[in-house]
Amino acid sequence: MTQGILSLRVNAIRHEAQGILSFEFVDPSSHSLPAFQAGAHIDVHLPNGEVRCYSLCNSSEETHRYVVAVARDAHGRGGSAYMHDTLRVGHTLRIGRPRQHFPLREDATQTVLIAGGIGITPIWSMVQRLQQLGRDWSLHYATRSRAHAAFLAELTALGQAHPGRVHLHFDQEQGLFDLAPLLRNGAKAGTHVYCCGPRPMLASFELATSDWPPEQVHLEYFQAQDVPALVQGLEVELHRAGKTLVVAEGQSVLDAVLDAGVDVAFSCMAGICGSCEVTVLAGEPDHRDSVLSEQQKATNKTMMICCSGAKSARLVLDL
Repeated sequence: MTQGILSLRVNAIRHEAQGILSFEFVDPSSHSLPAFQAGAHIDVHLPNGEVRCYSLCNSSEETHRYVVAVARDAHGRGGSAYMHDTLRVGHTLRIGRPRQHFPLREDATQTVLIAGGIGITPIWSMVQRLQQLGRDWSLHYATRSRAHAAFLAELTALGQAHPGRVHLHFDQEQGLFDLAPLLRNGAKAGTHVYCCGPRPMLASFELATSDWPPEQVHLEYFQAQDVPALVQGLEVELHRAGKTLVVAEGQSVLDAVLDAGVDVAFSCMAGICGSCEVTVLAGEPDHRDSVLSEQQKATNKTMMICCSGAKSARLVLDL
């Protein structure tokens, strides 16, 4: 986990909405930060040993800061609570360089962006990028209430400046958001659609776009999509290390690899960040991640070892 790690200072913490804080990270010596593209995320290495991945929500044109927004999740694993309750301006953290698993097609004829709750974070960065490029875009953002909508002032101002582009939906005022009508007429040539939000929204999105060309549909989970595949007795050969492991009861493949003393990158432990992607040399993975496309999963060339198991009795990994 040490490759490409930056040491950055918390420069600002802002209240963005009920239960949501944004954190601005800068270089303590005012150096420029590695560039990123809209939709990218960073790994935040917390002092308590936790590592969490968060989407960058600021403009990709900015080189002096990284900004992430974090919703406090009372039912999470503690990362968001630590960010909210313990981090303070002036603290220095280890931050991973930006990585991209939710890329924006900047040459699309039209872009439709759909976000729910904290799923606005990568989408807001995309909005800023498309606006800078002068592209045709529209945003549909749904939250429980106005109080729960992050970046509400900025989005409202943008909508006033560009009528018809920003559509805000508040469940407490308008009832549950239904995204199906936005996609009912099917795919149009050159139109790309993006969605990031809670699992029910993404399930509806996948259903509504099931007849769209896959290359025009883009989505990102910020929660685990499926339960991890824990396969007791699975034999895993680490080709480069020259070791063969047996996954024990309750272990993931990642757990077994780490217990064997083999260094491998990892972060979210939930199959949503892509850090632990490993090349598969033999065997058939049981894919449980939310990073690889269905086409990529079908090739069985790589797998996320934090959550995926195997349909075969044995895997050979390029580790």
